[in-house]
Amino acid sequence: MNPRIESLEKMLDGPRDGALLRFSLGNEYLKAGDPAKAADCFQAAVDRDPNYSAAWKVLGKALAEAGDHPGALAAYERGITVAETRGDIQAAKEMTVFAKRIRRALDELNANPQA
Repeated sequence: MNPRIESLEKMLDGPRDGALLRFSLGNEYLKAGDPAKAADCFQAAVDRDPNYSAAWKVLGKALAEAGDHPGALAAYERGITVAETRGDIQAAKEMTVFAKRIRRALDELNANPQA
């Protein structure tokens, strides 16, 4: 196993466990090519801090990479709301672009279910 992931996992459920730890672990899983596990970590991060706009953005990315496009769209939509509320204009813009791409892909899939 990746030593960075091992190190972060040892901190889970300890005094340093929190949104940032879960976010960091999710990033390591994403780098390691495990988007589903990364999504679990990012979900845990936003469960701990629902106003963590960066975590919403990477949650959407991880879900999309894992093939859960409806879930990714929902994460981006929630993340856009959080980012706009917090004044994270750049994060909101990025998630808006990603959400549009997913909506377009889902619309195409629904229009042509045989593809």
